[in-house]
Amino acid sequence: MAELDPQVRQVLDLLDQQRTPPTHGLSVGTAREQHDELFSMLDPQSVGDVQDLTIPGPERPIPVRVYAPDDRSDDAPGVFVTFHGGGWVVGDLDTHDPFCRAVTNAASCLVLSVDYRRAPEHPFPAAVEDCYAAVEWAADYAPDLGGDPERLAVGGDSAGGNLAAAVTLLARDRGGPDLCHQSLIYPAVNSVVGEEFDSYEENGEGYLLERESMKWYDERYIQDDLDARNEYAAPLLARDLSGLPPATVITAGFDPLRDEGIAYAERLEGAGVAVDHEHFPGMIHAFVSMLDVVDRAQDGIETVADGLRAAFDA
Repeated sequence: MAELDPQVRQVLDLLDQQRTPPTHGLSVGTAREQHDELFSMLDPQSVGDVQDLTIPGPERPIPVRVYAPDDRSDDAPGVFVTFHGGGWVVGDLDTHDPFCRAVTNAASCLVLSVDYRRAPEHPFPAAVEDCYAAVEWAADYAPDLGGDPERLAVGGDSAGGNLAAAVTLLARDRGGPDLCHQSLIYPAVNSVVGEEFDSYEENGEGYLLERESMKWYDERYIQDDLDARNEYAAPLLARDLSGLPPATVITAGFDPLRDEGIAYAERLEGAGVAVDHEHFPGMIHAFVSMLDVVDRAQDGIETVADGLRAAFDA
C-alpha cells in the first residue's frame, strides 16, 4: 500500500494544530468562511489578463472570471470552462483562482471560471443548469474573448468534476456545444443511492475530506429523493456514457472519492471514450489546489494541461 506523501502529512498536521473542525460540524456560513480562509493562504501565479464578467443565466446572471495567458500566439487559443469544487456548497471564483491561473499558464489557453449557484439556497439542478448555460455562452462568445469556439473543453475538481461530467451528458443529450475534452479531478460522481465504495471506509477520516462531510454536502445539494437517482446529479448512475468527449481523470490514493473516480474512468473507457486516468497514490483530496505546499500539485496541473493541449491540438 502506498504511503502518504510527507508534504501532505505536514499539511494535515498543520490543520490539526490549528484545530480546524471538519465541515460536517459547521453551519453553512462558517463552512464557507473556513474554506475561503484556507485557500486565501495561496500565492497565485500571474497571467496575461484577468476579466470579471457577468453572463446570462437560467434564473439570475452568472458571475464568471476569464483568464488569458501571457504567451498568446496569433491563433485563437482553446477555451477551458471550469467549475470549482466545494461540495456544491462552499468555494467560489476566488478559492478557485490559483488553480485557474496555473492551468492558464500550463496549457496556454483561455480559462473561464464559473460562479454557479450554490446549495442549500439553490439545490440540484441549479448548479448544473448554470454550468451548462456558461458552456453554451462560451460556445457563442469565445471569439469575443479571443478564444476558439471550436476548441471548447470543460472540467473541475470534486463537486466541479461532478458538474463537468454532468455538463458533458447534457451537451450530448440536448444537442448542445461540441466539447473536445473533459478534465475530471477527483470527481464526486456517485450518489447516496449508489454503490458504497471501499475508499469511503479506508479514507473516511483524517485525510481532509471526510465521509461525514460528504454526507453533509450531499444533504444540502440533493433535497429530493428522486434527484438522488438523477444521472445529472450523479453521472456514475448514467446508463449510457457513449458519445462523450475524451477525458482526463485524476484520482488520489487517500481520498474517499478515489474508488468512484476510478469506477467512472472505467465506465467511460467501457463506453468507448478515450480516457487518460492518472492516479496519485500518496495524495489526498484537493491536492491539486495545494500549489504552494505540495510539489505533486504541479504534476496534477500538468496532467490537466497535457490533456487540454492534446485535445486543442487534435
